[in-house]
Amino acid sequence: MDIRKDILWRVYLCFIGMIILGFAVLGRVIYIQQVQGKFWRSMGDSLHLRYLPIEAERGSIYSEDGNMLSTSVPIFDVYIDFAADGLREKNGQRFKDNIDSLGYSLSRLFGDKTAEVYKAELKAAYKRKDRYYPLKKKISFVAYKQLREFPLVRLGRNKSGFIIDARDKRINPYQLLANRTIGLSREDSARNVGLERSYDSLLKGTTGQRLMRYIAGAYLPVEGAEVEPENGKDIITTLDTYMQDVAEDALMDMMVNNNSLHGTAIVMETATGKIKAIANLGKQADGTYAEDLNYGIGKRTEPGSIFKLATLLSLLEDKYVDINTMVDCEGGSKTFYGLRIRDSHLGAGIVSVKDAFAASSNVAFAKLADQYYHDQPSKFINHLHKLRLDTLTGVDIVASSGYPIIKKAGSRTWSATTIPFMAHGYEALVTPLHMLMLYNAIANNGKMMRPYLVSAVKDYGVEIKHIEPVVLDEKICSDATITQLKEAMLEVVRSVHGTGHKVLFDSGYSIAGKTGTAVTALNNKGYNKGNKIYQSSFMGYFPAEKPAYSIAVVIQNSNESRLIYGADVAGVVFKKISDKIYGRFLSSMQLVLTGKADSLLYQYQGARSDFAAIFGWMGIPCLDSANGTPFVSTAVQANNATWRPMAAAAPVNGLVPNVTGLGLKDAIQLLEDKGAKTKITGRGRVLSQLPLAGTPLKKGQTISLLLN
Repeated sequence: MDIRKDILWRVYLCFIGMIILGFAVLGRVIYIQQVQGKFWRSMGDSLHLRYLPIEAERGSIYSEDGNMLSTSVPIFDVYIDFAADGLREKNGQRFKDNIDSLGYSLSRLFGDKTAEVYKAELKAAYKRKDRYYPLKKKISFVAYKQLREFPLVRLGRNKSGFIIDARDKRINPYQLLANRTIGLSREDSARNVGLERSYDSLLKGTTGQRLMRYIAGAYLPVEGAEVEPENGKDIITTLDTYMQDVAEDALMDMMVNNNSLHGTAIVMETATGKIKAIANLGKQADGTYAEDLNYGIGKRTEPGSIFKLATLLSLLEDKYVDINTMVDCEGGSKTFYGLRIRDSHLGAGIVSVKDAFAASSNVAFAKLADQYYHDQPSKFINHLHKLRLDTLTGVDIVASSGYPIIKKAGSRTWSATTIPFMAHGYEALVTPLHMLMLYNAIANNGKMMRPYLVSAVKDYGVEIKHIEPVVLDEKICSDATITQLKEAMLEVVRSVHGTGHKVLFDSGYSIAGKTGTAVTALNNKGYNKGNKIYQSSFMGYFPAEKPAYSIAVVIQNSNESRLIYGADVAGVVFKKISDKIYGRFLSSMQLVLTGKADSLLYQYQGARSDFAAIFGWMGIPCLDSANGTPFVSTAVQANNATWRPMAAAAPVNGLVPNVTGLGLKDAIQLLEDKGAKTKITGRGRVLSQLPLAGTPLKKGQTISLLLN
């Protein structure tokens, strides 16, 4: 055989084989891409792993008296993996056996679809082999606990395919109470407000990690591959829930009754600068009021006559006047460089500086400031700078637009009228908190404190940081000036000519302060007739001889408001707040029982524990024949009491108990102990009930109570 031909044959054969192999590979590539592409892409996805964050549990915010102001509650998103091995084994027998009862249970729990609709949707998702089917989102912990006991779900994740994704939702248990100060916590922390923003780094904790596998368009967690998050710290505020509640109620009452636009009330502890309460209310489009903006910390306004305290301090400190210096109010009207300044009450002539302050004469303070500072304006401005009226307060909360504006001599906006107008509270923009810092410093004998809202940080109940009061200025002015300022502020309330007298003089304790009524422009349209509205203010402290608390009240009225003057609006709110704070925290009055024992017979019904506390405090001996029942009927005569079992406390099983004559708290407790619900009308003690006592009682039945 020819060797050359043999070699060529072998070469040709190899070449043909290579061509055939190439076509085979190319065909396989095309087949994989076009025919099996979807399968292999899904398989590739199933091998794709990545770490996703696990959010830490956000810390809670508490009041100083221990009440929770903001916290996180768990909510749950429920998904189903219909490709789970346990769900599909034995041809899906487990799913088929439980689908009817599962659909019925889901319908009963959520109430949004019928059992048949749930069954149809679950069967369709099972047929499609959905890997991350969203069943329900944002369900409560109570609903989650019930769901765990449902058919199929109770078998566990591997057999049921149910995937529970837990996360937190932020709530404020007290709702309106200090809502804007506590703030909002959002997914985007840059959009947080209030303390939730200022202390976000402490509250949010450290984020953990969870290994997730990407399957069929969704990430599923890989069990056992987690880095646990570190929960956030708890914040203890300086707020007191009683004072906050009092401030909110007093402010709300005035604003609703006077149809005001917005307002704020701030209570500060004199010695420390702690903000014990801060209420902020704004009128909404529907006529209701809500904590929409932090008006006390972030809202700059022309303060009006409350600014006269800063003017008087400057004049006294420079020794240009004392409070007994006489000044001519010129009938309450005077023109300064072409612009007229008027007093709200015309007719005043020559009076002392103290009386001019008490009567809030605009003309008097404009004249004095213009006389002594017109040619040396920087001297006046320097006093305002020392009082920190042109700098941020330093309070530990972020509030927009809170930077004050005090004009500088020689600036573009400075004019000949700036000094006289600034002297009585115009041509300057400050927040209520700025002014309260000044009033509180006078109450604190010249020591200016930094206002603050957080007193401690805790980790699992253990204090890890304590925040001490900060002194901004040991002495804002001399003792002689302090003494005269206090005397002038007392005169505002004490003197029959004082602007605060008619509202505040009859308090059972001494109050010192200053009213303010400022004309402001409606919607920045200028001060033309019909556009101007009034801002009412009162700032002061109590008890005047030993101040414990300072309060600022600033309310922006509307052109429909019936009352406009500082005393009539803000002064009333101040007094409501101070009365309740004084009565609860400062009053040393004790109840003293005197006289002979009452021979009349009194009969009451109620909780044994309440009667035991009352009679023990009053020293009334008691004969107990109630055999330990939680509710008793008591008879009191000649300072002796007898207890007997109350008929309502031990009704025949299955019958409605008799709660007539009981107080509301006792009636609700007794009925709820029997498994009933209550509907309340009126106030006081229970006058009547429906259904009547002795009728059959079903669990969950509603009992209507009429109180009188």
